[in-house]
Amino acid sequence: MSHATWDTVSRGYRYSVTRTPIGAAVAVFTPADVLVALGTADDPLWVVESVAHELRGSLEATGDDVAGLGSQLGEYFAGERRAFDVDIDWSLTEGFARDALQCVTEIPYGETASYGEVAELAGRPRAHRAVGTACRYTPLTIVVPVHRVILASGALGGFAGNEETKRFLLDLEGARVR
Repeated sequence: MSHATWDTVSRGYRYSVTRTPIGAAVAVFTPADVLVALGTADDPLWVVESVAHELRGSLEATGDDVAGLGSQLGEYFAGERRAFDVDIDWSLTEGFARDALQCVTEIPYGETASYGEVAELAGRPRAHRAVGTACRYTPLTIVVPVHRVILASGALGGFAGNEETKRFLLDLEGARVR
């Protein structure tokens, strides 16, 4: 992952925490209310510290529903939302990882694509392992639906080390997987 430039170091970056069925969703926003990171964890401070490290600074907590993302997450987990309406800042990804993750955003709700299919869409048909790495280490989960990327065999594959979470999200969306 790339780091933010020194002149943008955490000035005005803030985060909000939304409780979800898969843990605390920590959303980090730029000063312009653009989503730069979204991670889930049992301990929200772990996500905050990790993103702050990438941005080379500290983040300010907010109780605001920045860009309406907290409400959108609630609607998603209630089965009422199929797509997120939030601008994304891709600055914490670069190169092929960014290309692959941007392709992942095109996978429709309730559907899946294989790592190889995403690699092909991203212009590097033999880079399925690189797609897996991009999905595993993405700073933007759920909104960038890396849980929809599965093995060519139809099996789930990994999800940042938590296959149960991946299964939960795919079941929530009604996706058919083995």
